[in-house]
Amino acid sequence: MNKFRHSAVEVLKAENMPLHYKDITRLALERGLLETEGATPDASMNSQIITDIKQKGANSSFIKTDPSTYALNPKHKEEPEKIIEEIEETEEEEKIKIESGYVGKGGELLVCSELLFRGFNASIMSVDVGMDIIATKDSQLFGVQVKTSNLNKFDTYNFDVRKVSFERHDSGGVYYIFVLHSEKGNDFLILPYHEMVKQVHDEAIKEILGGSRYRVRILIRDGKVFLGNKDHEMGYYLNNWGIIK
Repeated sequence: MNKFRHSAVEVLKAENMPLHYKDITRLALERGLLETEGATPDASMNSQIITDIKQKGANSSFIKTDPSTYALNPKHKEEPEKIIEEIEETEEEEKIKIESGYVGKGGELLVCSELLFRGFNASIMSVDVGMDIIATKDSQLFGVQVKTSNLNKFDTYNFDVRKVSFERHDSGGVYYIFVLHSEKGNDFLILPYHEMVKQVHDEAIKEILGGSRYRVRILIRDGKVFLGNKDHEMGYYLNNWGIIK
């Protein structure tokens, strides 16, 4: 989420009047809406607001009322799905900071168990070799990355994949298995590496945190599974262990 944009919107909502970008920045910092280690937060705020106006035009969150002065655009309509996505991203970043490794380890054990039951010789790696599980079957070697998430209040699952790790494993024998945990049980979205690459290219999987990570957002809507948004239905890959071959 663009923290400068979000904090500017909150400040302008609260003040209900046009403000100079320096005042927007000052109030955002004073109220704890914005945290930044940058040396020039005023300039960054102004740049982000101007960029939003240029890129989105009439649908920008802001309008310019005077030199370096901005107000909320009364004609702007935020897409509900986009609002949910931004809230989720903020919550997920906080979750990453405090979440223990228990959920992730539980997901690895589940996936390893499923592979063993399906005739793979699978082992969880005790040291970091870039893969969570190494498996063999019919003389073929497979590397598996396991990501686990609990269902959140928006009926979605959020996962983060480190970009440097993802780009290191450009291989046909690599699979990403996303463990979807809820009160009803567990499901597994199984994506070959080449499918992950395709979804990144199609922007169903998006870069976050300055491009250091990919956000994999899996939605459950009307009993169907989607990746990123409703344009990317992923039912074929749900619980389809036959993909690993």
